[in-house]
Amino acid sequence: MMFRSRLGRGLAAGAAAGLLLLGTACGGTTRGDADGAGEQKGGGKADPDAKIPEGLKISYLPKQLNNPYFTYANSGGEEAVEELKGEYKEVGPSEATASSQVSYINTLSQQGSDVIVIAANDPNAVCSALGQAQQAGAKIVTYDSDADPECRDIFINQASAKGIAETQIKLIADQIGGKGEIAFLSATPNATNQNTWLELMEKELEKDEYKDIEVVDTVYGNDDDQKSFQEMQGLLQSHPDLKGVVSPTTVGVAAAARYLSDSEYKGDVKLTGLGTPNQMREYVDNGTVESFALWDPKDLSYLAAHVGASLQAGRITGAEGEEFTAGRLGDYEVGAEGEVVLGPPTVFDAKNIDEYDF
Repeated sequence: MMFRSRLGRGLAAGAAAGLLLLGTACGGTTRGDADGAGEQKGGGKADPDAKIPEGLKISYLPKQLNNPYFTYANSGGEEAVEELKGEYKEVGPSEATASSQVSYINTLSQQGSDVIVIAANDPNAVCSALGQAQQAGAKIVTYDSDADPECRDIFINQASAKGIAETQIKLIADQIGGKGEIAFLSATPNATNQNTWLELMEKELEKDEYKDIEVVDTVYGNDDDQKSFQEMQGLLQSHPDLKGVVSPTTVGVAAAARYLSDSEYKGDVKLTGLGTPNQMREYVDNGTVESFALWDPKDLSYLAAHVGASLQAGRITGAEGEEFTAGRLGDYEVGAEGEVVLGPPTVFDAKNIDEYDF
């Protein structure tokens, strides 16, 4: 996929390296090992040469099922689990509410999941259930949206939060000529990734180069297409001088683009954010959207499976500085507070959007 070439040289190890992850358990911490169950991240000593046991139960719990972003993303997880000769499962709520994932975590723990990969709807609401799953022997990997670091082992970050914030502000600033009123259309009020990006975008706007840009509102579409559509409509009605909108959510930015494309504001009010090329292509083609950004969510989910398997085998513990190989994505290093960064975002526009298909 063309997207991979944009993620940086550090991720470019060959797919053959992924074969090293296959085999039987040896010298690592696995679900049946009572000494390893429930260890805090960084606990114990990693064995980089430990082999990944076959048959690991790796379960995915997205923010909600039937969300196009997660449907595409988790296909990468399924790919990785197949490579690892494990058992793949995906479960989740129909609505992305704060506590909607708790019952699924409990069920996965009771069913003996070795790895639970979760995009948390709320950093704290899921924490108690995740802690119990850890005590039962599961390794907890968060992706897309983090939980409290105390109740997971490793967080797979799409890109650095700072990089995402800087990219989105630069895009909207360029599009509105560096001055005017803007607003944010976010997902859920408690989503950790969204709130982090919003905070950092506000901070980025404090730079002197953005002194003529003013944030006049922040609204939430709850990652629901119709609500996001309505919130975009409301923003334009409430702020007649609005020059641009940043929507750092794939559902929100597509719904906002749909509203703009059939409105009197098309071409006058600029829109950017985080979206998939297939969702946004028609709006780039018809002039509603100039440019937007994203990572490859399929790779995000793929990386999460390899991290979970490496944790369960004892190749890594989640301690800062540990290194590991993640199949076709190559080599990675665990950062501070158990964070692994996939890579930098890519900007899509009319010049390159047709090179991508996701």
